[in-house]
Amino acid sequence: LKGILEAHRDMGLDLPPISNHHLDSLQAKTQDTGASRGGLDDVASLEELRSFMGECRRCKLHEGRSHLVFGEGSPRSEMVFVGEGPGRDEDIVGRPFVGEAGRLLTRIIRAMGLSREDVYICNVVKCRPPKNRDPEKDEIEACIPFLKRQLAIIRPGIICALGRIAGQSLLGENFKITEKCGKWHSYMGIPVMPTYHPAYLLRNPSAKRQVWEDVQKIMRRLGLEVKRNG
Repeated sequence: LKGILEAHRDMGLDLPPISNHHLDSLQAKTQDTGASRGGLDDVASLEELRSFMGECRRCKLHEGRSHLVFGEGSPRSEMVFVGEGPGRDEDIVGRPFVGEAGRLLTRIIRAMGLSREDVYICNVVKCRPPKNRDPEKDEIEACIPFLKRQLAIIRPGIICALGRIAGQSLLGENFKITEKCGKWHSYMGIPVMPTYHPAYLLRNPSAKRQVWEDVQKIMRRLGLEVKRNG
């Protein structure tokens, strides 16, 4: 569109007053919104997907972020953990689950007999909500296509949805973590096990037993050894 407008202007045709600043802004917005989403289904790797997102400005969360937190881990993992969004520590370094809750998640993964490099870890939204508030509906809607593409590329055997927001984003707005955790569901044809978010466990240590029971169900489906002492 920018090229067409400039060509018409060069030919002396009458146009509404449009400055170069407005043309450049229009070009940037076009590249960063609808034009880029059109080819999302053609993205074949996580590296291409991250490049496709660019310096994403598709929702208002970009205004306060330090880093976009895309996700990390094995692109061939049988196991994907999905949280709600980055926190302060994650926003600073650009990696998911690296704060106190992230360290607890790492211990859970190790208790499964795995490492963070064996699984894939990501979030519903890729930018930190202000003051760690819940992501809003429009923010989730802007970002969920990229989570879907991550899952389509990885094709894991199991998704573990961490917490209420992740559960609602994958399984519907009526999802209640207190009722649905520990029960198998499905998203994009992939089995989903919802459980409590590690941040919730830091505030409510008594829920750790429930999470470990949920994790053991995942381990059995993955064929991992479940130790009786848990």
